[in-house]
Amino acid sequence: MAKPHVVVIGGGVAGLAAAAFLSAGRAEGAGSAGSAAGSGPVRVTVLEGSGRFGGKLLGGEVGGVRVDLGAESMLARRPEGVELARAAGLGELLEPPSTAKAAIWTAEGLRPLPGGQLMGVPGDLAALRESGVLTPEGLRRVHDERPAELGEDAPIGRYLTERLGREVVDRLVEPLLGGVYAGHADEISIRAAVPQLLELARRPGSLTAAIAELGSRATAAGPVFNGLRGGLGTLPDAVAAHARALGADLRTGHPVEALRRTPDGWRITAAGRELTADAVVLAVPAPQAAALLEADASAAAAELRRIEYASMALVTLAFRRADLADTPLTGSGFLVPPVDRRHIKASTFSSNKWGWLERSAPDAFLLRTSLGRHHEDAALQLDDAELVARSLADLRTAVGLRATPYDRAVTRWTDGLPQYPVGHLDRVARVRTRLDALGAVAVCGAAYDGVGIPAVVASARRAATALLTPGT
Repeated sequence: MAKPHVVVIGGGVAGLAAAAFLSAGRAEGAGSAGSAAGSGPVRVTVLEGSGRFGGKLLGGEVGGVRVDLGAESMLARRPEGVELARAAGLGELLEPPSTAKAAIWTAEGLRPLPGGQLMGVPGDLAALRESGVLTPEGLRRVHDERPAELGEDAPIGRYLTERLGREVVDRLVEPLLGGVYAGHADEISIRAAVPQLLELARRPGSLTAAIAELGSRATAAGPVFNGLRGGLGTLPDAVAAHARALGADLRTGHPVEALRRTPDGWRITAAGRELTADAVVLAVPAPQAAALLEADASAAAAELRRIEYASMALVTLAFRRADLADTPLTGSGFLVPPVDRRHIKASTFSSNKWGWLERSAPDAFLLRTSLGRHHEDAALQLDDAELVARSLADLRTAVGLRATPYDRAVTRWTDGLPQYPVGHLDRVARVRTRLDALGAVAVCGAAYDGVGIPAVVASARRAATALLTPGT
């Protein structure tokens, strides 16, 4: 009897992880051990429309140095991303940042990012005071915690403004959230984006004291983030090879043009050809998923179309170290409060942050800047030269950088980051309920359960589990 055929549409990390889980026949461990090629209960085909796998994980060369041009790190304290890397044979290449000492660029210059915080919400008030990020008035307001309405959910910024004051939101929370979501604190859901903070906020007593207690426990848990020697952009090809070794058929250059439910499963039109499937995983951004589901699941498609996305650009610059002798580039980089209206929203000193990068190119110094936020796409309409010029102008003001890069690269991530407003999790639940009623279809990716790599892998595992469950 032929095995059921599952087609995964989308070859980003979510789609590749789903293919590995499905091919292994279990959602735990992505087939890390004991699975031979083709031994799983289903036959898996991955259809990726572009010419490469990986989505927002992308490696490239700038100035002759291999660097990440997309996401560069993943949470280490959440296990799914690390487990996937190990299953794909990259366990020995996992490496935490060499330094986690970041700064905030305020009007007075670079100030250390206070330790003991949770997504910018302070816990260590002594460190907050010593950092100089807040004014004396802002510090007093943090100490003067006030009751704030929370309910089932609330925008992070509005809730924290009531509880701890606006300065904390503008100077700390906004820059950190902007780095993760390229969004705005007054719009992003505390329940969807920072559920740990929601739990602490519901406890009686001081919020900052609860965060301080959490921070003291987390210090002993090891590094917060991990990267990969050679860059996180190496992960997709490794996971793709792993999925193939488990028996999956992975295809690039196969954009899916149509998806229709049939009495026996699904009919898929990709790259001008038709194929059939018993079940489908949609591992593409919400707008593409909506277009494919419109004919058979119009209510779910309508919900998916309401998920908004932010666009951003990364500017990667390569300098000769000899040209930076008079420029104090210390720490891992700095964040920029949007209230200060700079061009860039952050800069990462990549050669400081990643020891493998410094070791591989000791005479070069790589750094990158990011530009663009939700509702603020004007920067992405500028040409590459102007984005580089604006980045260099802000770097000159922030750290006195006057050297000229010997190479540069601009990477645009149009509609790259889904937004999580209040009500997002309820919308996702409605989508899944309607697809469950349709049967033999699941969704996964950054639009649903979190934008970080561990959350995306967990989303893929959830989709695989749903389709591997008997009776699915």
